[in-house]
Amino acid sequence: MVGVDTGLPNRLVGDALRARELTEFSMYDEVLPEQRYGENSRIDFLLRSRGQADAYIEVKSVTLSRQQGLAEFPDSVTARGARHLRDLAAMARQGFRATLLYVVQRPDCSVLKVARDLDPVYATAMDEAIASGVEIASRDVSLAQDCVSLRKKVPFEQS
Repeated sequence: MVGVDTGLPNRLVGDALRARELTEFSMYDEVLPEQRYGENSRIDFLLRSRGQADAYIEVKSVTLSRQQGLAEFPDSVTARGARHLRDLAAMARQGFRATLLYVVQRPDCSVLKVARDLDPVYATAMDEAIASGVEIASRDVSLAQDCVSLRKKVPFEQS
């Protein structure tokens, strides 16, 4: 099975952040969804906690797999996705924590890469974001007919 509900990853991540189930973000006390930032953008989640740099998290849904075991993003040209990467990079350069969190909506992939051939502009924006300090995180999901939940980390390969 493959999940195709593009809104589900945000709900799963939001629940996991509030329950402090994502260890890399468990030190944050406040989880604020859909906050304005950057140039006419909204971040999926802004995390705040006293003594911590604010964390900006953008969530992306991944469904594409053209090769066994390999998840890829994007599945088509995404000017909006490239803009999100540029906005995250700007936040990282200002000293904030900036993370792109991919939710791989299929349990059959063991690695995640950018589909450079499908969107070279997004690929370039990704390289620049990483160079600016943007963190890349990813999780896959457990899929059942009556339940979907975040599962394990999926390694991201930049090349």
